[in-house]
Amino acid sequence: MLNVAVVGSGPAGLYAAEALVKQAAALPVPVPVRVDVIDRLPTPYGLVRYGVAPDHKSIKSIAQYLRKVLESPDVRFVGGVHLGEDVTRDDLVSAYDAVIYATGAMRDRRLGIPGEDLPGSYAATDFVNWYCGHPDMDSGAFTLDAESVAVIHMIGRRGPAHAKFTTKELRELGELSGVEVVVHTDEADLNAFDLAGEGTALAESDRRVRGNLVAITKWAQHGADPSTPPASTGHARRLTVRFWLRPAEILGTERVEGITLERTAISADRKFGGTGEFETLEAQMVLRSVGYQSVPLPGVPFDTRASVVPNAQGRVLGADGAPLPGEYVAGWLKRGPTGVIGTNKSDAAETVRCLLEDLAGGPGEGDVPLPRAGLLRYPDRPADPAAEWPLASVLAGKGIAPVSYAEWLRIETAEAELAQALGRGERVKLHNAEAIWSACRPPAD
Repeated sequence: MLNVAVVGSGPAGLYAAEALVKQAAALPVPVPVRVDVIDRLPTPYGLVRYGVAPDHKSIKSIAQYLRKVLESPDVRFVGGVHLGEDVTRDDLVSAYDAVIYATGAMRDRRLGIPGEDLPGSYAATDFVNWYCGHPDMDSGAFTLDAESVAVIHMIGRRGPAHAKFTTKELRELGELSGVEVVVHTDEADLNAFDLAGEGTALAESDRRVRGNLVAITKWAQHGADPSTPPASTGHARRLTVRFWLRPAEILGTERVEGITLERTAISADRKFGGTGEFETLEAQMVLRSVGYQSVPLPGVPFDTRASVVPNAQGRVLGADGAPLPGEYVAGWLKRGPTGVIGTNKSDAAETVRCLLEDLAGGPGEGDVPLPRAGLLRYPDRPADPAAEWPLASVLAGKGIAPVSYAEWLRIETAEAELAQALGRGERVKLHNAEAIWSACRPPAD
């Protein structure tokens, strides 16, 4: 029996748990695996629950897929257990045959410009967590009284061909009810601020870029004059996507009043930089969304420059550059904040392949890889309620009672009942830690 701890119950962690159980069962000599999925919150799913708008179209299907992972008889949800406070790295390494760290990237990068700390200037992750009901956030942290909001991601330093949007994301922006999307005509022109022709070359070589430009060009040609109020075109709100601008200063005295942007360009000799031409936008809120950073886990090696755990194909590397026995990493903590939710599937598969090669006689270098986990079945065996889970004695010795999957389902039920009472869809999240814990463990009468 291979006992593995996965730290983090977001997509990266749960895809790793799925791959562990299915891939180990598909080895030439099958290896039974039991996986503890450990999370500091009493709720699973990470960014799927707290990092994406609750009404996003694809979220329900992703959550259903991840739910099946947690319901595997070989996987156990261990919620409310914080690495560094409730358990240590040494606790995990001693209790399990292997540990996979998959805690994601939870901190926004800073802009490093004047005015960034004014009231009204926020990290986008803080706003998203608040909007999605994250228990770490004070429900009164944001007041939605701003008439104009600047999001540094909808305002991009480079041109439309360089933007990291997926075509699906742009298409969904255009489908937002009551929202008019506008792009300035000159900023949609690939050659207006790009004398080196980099954008044109990207459009010729990259299908995603060509798909993005279809939507962007349409918004530039058919959108309203950005200087007119949205109500004049029959829309309640307007989203103006800007290009070739970088933030120079956030303006205001007691709180945010605007933001100054500098026009950027690429010269004929391929040098990117500011042009010295500035523009000021009126805004009462600024959200920075220029990339996420992982934070160090207590005791775990960390590359402070790249903000990742140093690794080779998911094997955690020590100070001497050699793999540390039994320690692995997956997701954004492994590769940095790149890709979409589904990217974590192949990423987790690579890490698990290395783990099984190291510990269970799995596929070695040059062997034909096993089919990806999504094409394999879970092993057909019932759950063993009497089985001892490695961390149980460690937690019991510290007086910690972890949140079980059954207790998480109580939270889910309470949110469904709240939605029904309010007449608001299938689920309304419990919006603070007290409500979540009360639903999870109701007080005794």
